[in-house]
Amino acid sequence: MSDVIVIGGGAAGWAAALAAVQGGASVLLLEKLPDSGGSSALSGGCLALAGTDLQAVEGVADGPDLLFKDLCEVGQHVNDATLARTYCDAQLATYDWLKKAGVSFSPVIETASGQSVPRVHSVDPADLVRALKAMAEQSGRVVYRPNAAVKNLLSAPEGPVTGVRLESGQELLADKSVIIASGGFAKNPEMLNQYAPQYAEAVFVAGAGSQGDGLRMATAVGADLRDMNYVKGTFGKHPTDETNDHTLQAVYKGAIAVNQDGQRFVDESISYKLLGDAVMAQPWHTGYQIMDQGIFDTGDDRVRILDFGRRLEEGLFYVGDTLEELATQIEINADTLVATVARYNGYVEAGNDPDFGRKHLVHQHGVLQKIQTPPFYAYPSTAVVFGTYCGLRIDTYAHVLRADGSRIDGLFAAGEVTGGFHGAAYMTGSALGKAVVFGKIAGEAAAAS
Repeated sequence: MSDVIVIGGGAAGWAAALAAVQGGASVLLLEKLPDSGGSSALSGGCLALAGTDLQAVEGVADGPDLLFKDLCEVGQHVNDATLARTYCDAQLATYDWLKKAGVSFSPVIETASGQSVPRVHSVDPADLVRALKAMAEQSGRVVYRPNAAVKNLLSAPEGPVTGVRLESGQELLADKSVIIASGGFAKNPEMLNQYAPQYAEAVFVAGAGSQGDGLRMATAVGADLRDMNYVKGTFGKHPTDETNDHTLQAVYKGAIAVNQDGQRFVDESISYKLLGDAVMAQPWHTGYQIMDQGIFDTGDDRVRILDFGRRLEEGLFYVGDTLEELATQIEINADTLVATVARYNGYVEAGNDPDFGRKHLVHQHGVLQKIQTPPFYAYPSTAVVFGTYCGLRIDTYAHVLRADGSRIDGLFAAGEVTGGFHGAAYMTGSALGKAVVFGKIAGEAAAAS
């Protein structure tokens, strides 16, 4: 028997395992697939962190309070403020903890969805999972079992969760607690049709294990759910590229988004989850990010969502010496595209966008840029569902809660399987950030229970 059983071997699961063993517990980590990583390893590798040494080097003034303000604003104030505050207060210590565990951060920080200042901290996400796993296993108190799918939780009616039953029928008991870190349900068509039918035509990129197992087994013992009506896709995925799963966020450097009619259709500075909603409402569920050479030159090949050069080398951009030439390539009426860009440039010069109210490059950050220097670029973009960002209701210690707010004893959850934190939209880096911050919190609490 182990003190703690962790279900799922992504970033949240291994963060929980490491924190639990550091708290003196023995851990059994169960992964349904042959290898660890899950959706975490497929992510863009961004963490939303505030007040770091990397920001200090760049002269960026940031901290927990501004991070909290941004999280609540981008979540449209329907997210659980107590969870957002917990994240903000714990993220800097978690950043230091990750570095001590061997996680390497790029020195480059950027501003992206929902951020008022540069706070995208980048890692290789697969390396992050591997580092947490290696550090946890070095303790000698972790047993790792891949190919071990959990069927359900062991619990008496209204009683504590005491262990798990595997698909094989084997029952495993936990002396203290069970932590669910099994991810979302982006690979479960039935659940997606139930909770996000508007994204039926979107692209889906997630770990193969993202089947909603954790939601199913936890609700079976009385767990409540949060934010199930806020499943959203991310804007910026090339609709036909099958080799690159990541999005491109040129809009946050000054590009505009136009539809097949050559018209802007949204304030490009808002969360790319809301941009995802907007593009799904356009003809063929697709738009184009339009930029000029000046904006193209602000890309950064060290940040996946801003790696313009690589996408150009891969032939994913349309490029024209004039807007008319570009319009012909993407089969948009040339006069319409020219007029759209001219109208937008006029708004930039006047400092007022009466069409959509865009004021910044992204959220509350950045000065708008004219699109005027040839050559001109167009990047086809649709929405991609990377994760479901909703799920089990938890408290600030990652205890799983019932609808009446009471705790289900012996049960914790962390990562994508949980709801309440993001709210109606999403800040870049808050998903992977949530995984490690609340994974650490869950592991510490489970070990102490």
